[in-house]
Amino acid sequence: MRIIARRTLREFVERHVGHSDHQALKGALDAWVEEARRTHWSDASDVKRAFGTASVISSERIVFNIKGNDYRLVTAFDFETGTIWIKWIGTHDEYDRIDVRTVEYGR
Repeated sequence: MRIIARRTLREFVERHVGHSDHQALKGALDAWVEEARRTHWSDASDVKRAFGTASVISSERIVFNIKGNDYRLVTAFDFETGTIWIKWIGTHDEYDRIDVRTVEYGR
């Protein structure tokens, strides 16, 4: 799968430099990126099989638990083109304050 925009994840990790969980966060996101890049999921059920804790919000919007559910990663999928868009990433507490169906990066 193609991930748009990986830079969003790198910047998020960079903002956490100095936090006690920085390396664990970086490792968890790197593992997620590697798994997403090396596979081609055909639908949300494929994603759910690979990531059992992922939350399928709609046929295209999926939320991943990162680093033991400390962080949430909101994505949008276009299964036909094999593209994943990073829509939002933040802590579990921050996630509780957004509308997961409409959130966009930077908003």
